[in-house]
Amino acid sequence: MMSTSQTSSGDPVIKNFVLDTNVLLHDPGALYAFEDNHVVLPIYVIEEIDKFKRDMNELGRSARGVSRTLDELRAQGNLAQGVELPEGGTLRVAFTGRSLPTAYTTSSHETDSKIIAVALDVKDSTPDKPTILVSKDVNLRIRADALGLVAADYEHDRTELEELYSGWREVQVPSETIDALYREGVIAAPEGSAPNQFVQLVDSDHATHTGVGRVDPTGEKLEPLPKKKDRIWGISPRNREQSFALNLLLDDRIKFVTLVGKAGTGKTLLALAAALRKAHEEKKYQRVLVSRPIFPLGRDLGYLPGDLEEKLKPWMQPIFDNLELLMGLTSEDRKNGRSYEEMLHLGMLSVEPLTYIRGRSIPDQFLIVDEAQNLTVHEVKTIVSRAGEGTKIVLTGDPYQIDNPYMDATSNGLVHAVNRFRGRSISGHVTLRKGERSELAELAAEVL
Repeated sequence: MMSTSQTSSGDPVIKNFVLDTNVLLHDPGALYAFEDNHVVLPIYVIEEIDKFKRDMNELGRSARGVSRTLDELRAQGNLAQGVELPEGGTLRVAFTGRSLPTAYTTSSHETDSKIIAVALDVKDSTPDKPTILVSKDVNLRIRADALGLVAADYEHDRTELEELYSGWREVQVPSETIDALYREGVIAAPEGSAPNQFVQLVDSDHATHTGVGRVDPTGEKLEPLPKKKDRIWGISPRNREQSFALNLLLDDRIKFVTLVGKAGTGKTLLALAAALRKAHEEKKYQRVLVSRPIFPLGRDLGYLPGDLEEKLKPWMQPIFDNLELLMGLTSEDRKNGRSYEEMLHLGMLSVEPLTYIRGRSIPDQFLIVDEAQNLTVHEVKTIVSRAGEGTKIVLTGDPYQIDNPYMDATSNGLVHAVNRFRGRSISGHVTLRKGERSELAELAAEVL
């Protein structure tokens, strides 16, 4: 929530919040996120929203949701005069006849200029109330600031990455506690531990004497992690965090797993290996389903040649590369025509764009959603709510690599899911920090 501040006497200060279009496309519920303050919606925002309503994607769904909300509020009163909101504030729709200086009125910024002009009108007409223009467009915020407006990002669902739950912690304990963990096979979980959190116990007298365990789903017991690192489809964990990730991926009690990490930390590869083990060796799931959102870094799908499968291949290629690595294909194998397609033809797994997942019920499947940092909060909710009985869902992604123009590293669906599922008995999370792709890839991720 964006709340009121207080005067020196302790009385709340009511503010005016003028919303940009991208705020509502990012979060259709933003109209209700400003507590008892006044929300002003420029008429030009509604015109932009209208352009998205027919799109069959997340932006279109958001636009339609905003339109429905405005229609419901319109039934309560005149939007031009203002209607009351449930939290005690008001919402009104405004337009302006104000003209900005020529430098701010280029054709490419015409709508932005009108939104800024509305905010200036609101500021001038209510000098006793702070007026804040809320936008996720950094350039618009800069232009507004240059014209004397206070501008802010929409931070209703932001989480600073430095504060993101890592999924594990380190605790100093007496030597006997570590010995008891392995001798008894279970000890009481350290105070403040969350269910399914990993704990590294460090001897308070001898730092080299350590033990590693995972808190059970009840949050009351700490169970040791197996020391033996089994190979899963030809791979084994190369570091502590990969061991943590595999432990969650292979535990049938954990129905929802989030893996966050930079490129090369092994998120997708570990998820695929665990999925193939559980579905085709242990027969715990009917099949493996792999998906990812499509956000092109260059040309859009419509400009690519070929049928739908050929159009999708560039976006699914990272998945295919990982599958061929798990298959252990040599260059000679590839020359002889062997490829990831063997797995697809044998029905060992399906690879589908995320658009096809919506509206379906997905029972008894191991579902991996790669590049989940490009999902909105609403999209994550839509996907996870598709899970039928017996399904396990794994979200993987790197919050620093956002391709969705309406989100950033701190306000995407993946980060939101990590925080909201923290401490739940059927969910687990690991942040992977060490790259294992190659020395060059690790160095590039650090210095570039």
